[in-house]
Amino acid sequence: MCCLCTLSFPPLRWYWQKEKIPKYVEFMKDNYPPSFKYEDFGPLFTAKFFNANQWADIFQASGAKYIVLTSKHHEGFTLWGSEYSWNWNAIDEGPKRDIVKELEVAIRNRTDLRFGLYYSLFEWFHPLFLEDESSSFHKRQFPVSKTLPELYELVNNYQPEVLWSDGDGGAPDQYWNSTGFLAWLYNESPVRVTVVTNDRWGAGSICKHGGFYTCSDRYNPGHLLPHKWENCMTIDKLSWGYRREAGISDYLTIEELVKQLVETVSCGGNLLMNIGPTLDGTISVVFEERLRQMGSWLKVNGEAIYETHTWRSQNDTVTPDLYPLGGCQAKNLGVLNFPFFYKHTLDFALPITEPLPWLQFEGFCHLSTTSYILAYSAWHFGFQRDL
Repeated sequence: MCCLCTLSFPPLRWYWQKEKIPKYVEFMKDNYPPSFKYEDFGPLFTAKFFNANQWADIFQASGAKYIVLTSKHHEGFTLWGSEYSWNWNAIDEGPKRDIVKELEVAIRNRTDLRFGLYYSLFEWFHPLFLEDESSSFHKRQFPVSKTLPELYELVNNYQPEVLWSDGDGGAPDQYWNSTGFLAWLYNESPVRVTVVTNDRWGAGSICKHGGFYTCSDRYNPGHLLPHKWENCMTIDKLSWGYRREAGISDYLTIEELVKQLVETVSCGGNLLMNIGPTLDGTISVVFEERLRQMGSWLKVNGEAIYETHTWRSQNDTVTPDLYPLGGCQAKNLGVLNFPFFYKHTLDFALPITEPLPWLQFEGFCHLSTTSYILAYSAWHFGFQRDL
């Protein structure tokens, strides 16, 4: 399980200036002067209460194993002082701080999480990209002068161990020179030994090429895939960013989040759980609560999640909400993995004081137990062989 933080501008510019969706157009007309431009949001993004150490502590408490920060989204604003994004970055505008560096240091000094970065290849309104697009991507001005230099800058300066690419803008990987960059990343870069990447490196590459597949946002195949994959989803059901107007019913409950985690892990995936911080750099209490609730649940049930492997069936046809998470391993002389998972979740241990007899037969763990244990609606068993 891991966390994705989207600390950048939400896609307002797209809805407002490109799609011209009425409710966004009306919102801007009612709340901002006629001369207001999208770039005028820059100084309003202050991140004045951003505390990287506090963020790191929350992520550690969540039980996550890696974090992915949105270093640049499709509107082009970078959360570090990019040499290739003059006057549209967090050093020159708004916070006047290197958000990426502060969080990187806090994560590496205070937690055992892997530090990762999200990066959008294209930018909605960058003139060089638009010119390249008008040439059917025969011109390559934008990747040569903007995208590739920033990618090298990010990797060399911050050494992310997860590099989460996104936003191909309809251009093929040849336009982005993705294979050339990835060859450098895996063979020569400072993170060549540890780095992993996703599958969004050009039109047509998603769910086909990459260290792990994402396939689509909120992807959940419901069956085992032959390749490692990730379910990138949001705690807010409607948005990847922070919404001031969101109501409590707009957020997934901890029960719903745990169900997402269990379904994902049972099919061999990782869960990338998105939160949207505020413009002043804080994590709202509802996001923090969900993260800490997940951490509390994982403290009790983490053995059935971390370092487990998939079972031969991903769900029970009789009981649809039963998700297997591994099985007995005769070759493992230590702690054995767990044969199944469950519909509901409770944070308590079953009142078992004596070892329970069990045997392995035809790939299944057969457990002898008492009826009062089975009366609980939520349970799993861990098995350990005496040496």
